[in-house]
Amino acid sequence: MRVWFDCTAAAHPLVLKPVIDRFRERGDEVLVTAREYGQTVGLLELLGIPHTVVGAHGGGSLPGKARALVGRSARLVRPVWDFRPELAVAHGSVDLALVSALLRIRSAQLQDYEFAGLQRQLAFRIATRVLVPDSIPVDRMAKAGAKGEKLVRYPGLKEDYYLAGFEPDPAVMADLELDRDRVLVVVRPPPETSEYHADNPLYEQVIDRLVEADGVTAVIIPRTDSQAAAIRARDSGNLVVPDRAIDAQSLIALSDLVVSAGGTMNREAVALGTPVYTTFAGRMGGVDEELIEKGLLEVLGSAAELELVRRGGEPGAREPRDPEILVRGILGALD
Repeated sequence: MRVWFDCTAAAHPLVLKPVIDRFRERGDEVLVTAREYGQTVGLLELLGIPHTVVGAHGGGSLPGKARALVGRSARLVRPVWDFRPELAVAHGSVDLALVSALLRIRSAQLQDYEFAGLQRQLAFRIATRVLVPDSIPVDRMAKAGAKGEKLVRYPGLKEDYYLAGFEPDPAVMADLELDRDRVLVVVRPPPETSEYHADNPLYEQVIDRLVEADGVTAVIIPRTDSQAAAIRARDSGNLVVPDRAIDAQSLIALSDLVVSAGGTMNREAVALGTPVYTTFAGRMGGVDEELIEKGLLEVLGSAAELELVRRGGEPGAREPRDPEILVRGILGALD
C-alpha cells in the first residue's frame, strides 16, 4: 500500500513519526510532504524523515492563508498524483484534505483541539476518519464535522504515543550551552498566525519576569522568525533562542518548568512529568480541561505566579502508549 503524510506545523513530524515508522515496518511505501513553517522542516531533518517541501505558511491574515491554501494544494496535486496513494494521513492539514477530495483518496486526520476554525472543520468533513483523544466530548466533534463511524476516540494524549520509549538526551544541554545549576524554563510563545489565536499580553509579562529573575535561564522556542527576533532584541543573558531545530522533548524532560501558550508543548510536559503552566488565551479544549481538572496543567493568571525553582524526580514518559492503537484507527479509513 502507498500512504501519503503531510506535515504543516512543527508538532506534526513528532506526532506522525511513530505512525510513519509502523507503516514502513508493514512494508508500505510512504510519501512525506511538508510546508515551510516554523521548525517543521528542521524537525523532519532532525528526525531523519525523508520528505519533499512544498509551499509555505500564508501568515496571520485570512487572505494570506487562503492564497497559501489554494496555491500549496495546487502544487501538491502533481507529486501526490504521481505517487498514487491509497491512503492520506495528517494532523489537521487542510491542504491534504483538499487534495484528497480532488483525487478521491481516503484520508485520516488526527487532531486534539476541537475549536479550530472553518478550515479545520473542512478537513474534518472531508476526512474518512478523524482520530481524537477520548477527553474531547463527542458532541463537540460532531459540531466540528466528525461524528458517527468517522470519529475514532483514543485513550490518553497523542504525546503518550510518540513519547513511548523516549529517553531524554542530555546532549541538548551542552548543545545550547546551558548551565544546569540555574533554574531552566522552557517557553513557547502564542500561535500568532493561527486562526484560533487570541491576544495574549501575559506572554510578554512572563518574558519580563524571566529577564529580571536571578539564577534562571529560559529557552524560548519560537514559532516564527519575528518571535525569535523579538526575543533576541531584548539582549538578555537569561534568554536563549535556538538558531535551529532542537531536541525539544529532551529539553522539556530535563527542564524545571514549562510555560507555553500552545497545546503540544504543554502536553509534552505533562507526558514527561515536568511542571507546566498554560498561557493559552483562546477557548480551552477538552484535553486541557481534563488536564487542568486533574492538576496536571496549571493556568497561569499572572507572571508573578511562576514558581522559579528546581524540581526533583527522574525525567521520562509518565504513561507511554502503543502507537499501534493510532495505526489501527487510521487503517479504519480503508473500511
